[in-house]
Amino acid sequence: MSYFKHHVFFCTNQRADCETCCNNQHATEMQTYAKDRIGKLGLKGKGKIRINKAGCLDRCDEGPVLVVYPEEVWYTYVDKEDIDEIIDRHLVEGEIVDRLRLP
Repeated sequence: MSYFKHHVFFCTNQRADCETCCNNQHATEMQTYAKDRIGKLGLKGKGKIRINKAGCLDRCDEGPVLVVYPEEVWYTYVDKEDIDEIIDRHLVEGEIVDRLRLP
């Protein structure tokens, strides 16, 4: 059994100058928002959900991106409403959010 029910990694990579990267699309802000929301919902900790920053996940052209384990589901997002939908539907209800899922 995994230590966490879900482990979520947000790409927060910052590339030089004008190169495409997730952090230029507010990835760090969205990771902090998700982490705070999980805490407020009482879903943080052993056997529950962990929200982490990651370095480059090598999908910046599709970004911003995050990946949820153990399901290995990749998502893109635009705003806090998308993050809320991933939290509510995938992490809480166990339903993959197809409209935000990356192949």
